[in-house]
Amino acid sequence: MNSIDSVTLEVADPTAAARFYSDAFGLDRERVRLGESAEPTNGFRGFTLSLVTSRPGDVDALHRAALDAGATELKPAEKSLWGYGGVVQAPDGTVWQLVTSSKKDTGPVTRTIDEIVLLLGVEDVKATKRFYVERGLTVGKSFGGRYVEFAGDPGTVKLSLYKRRALAKVAGVPADGAGSHRIVLGSGAGPFTDPDGFVCEASGQ
Repeated sequence: MNSIDSVTLEVADPTAAARFYSDAFGLDRERVRLGESAEPTNGFRGFTLSLVTSRPGDVDALHRAALDAGATELKPAEKSLWGYGGVVQAPDGTVWQLVTSSKKDTGPVTRTIDEIVLLLGVEDVKATKRFYVERGLTVGKSFGGRYVEFAGDPGTVKLSLYKRRALAKVAGVPADGAGSHRIVLGSGAGPFTDPDGFVCEASGQ
């Protein structure tokens, strides 16, 4: 089964970005990597990354740490129908959702990240779903033309597809954007460029 092994965020200043991600999230650099890029980009880049935790306290701790490290709050951490979460934008422009399906703390706060999810905002969910299935990814959940979640091996980045405008609304940003996505996927399914212009390189490149 193919999966997304890593993502590389293309940033203007990798040193500053590495400092932010270390202070804010303590991120696993095997799954979230940094590369330098000066490619023009503006507005919504068409994706978000989600850090999934076990309890609201962990969301709050990551949210505070991100703001202390220089992130901008797009949505405050609060309860919702599906759980608890907030949204921040890193200094490099990447939008991060900090979420849990739990609405109550059932243990001590550890800031442990259980899962990293890449949500791609796409124009045609069904067409993009077919594209990834043809490259060996396995669908875990699918809700018609609205949302798709692919299965992934432990320790990989879970890939999901959402309508672009709907994802922008969830992120709390305008849907308009142009230029580079500023992200490169790494997978055994690569190399390829998907229907919405997201680039994937073969794992290990």
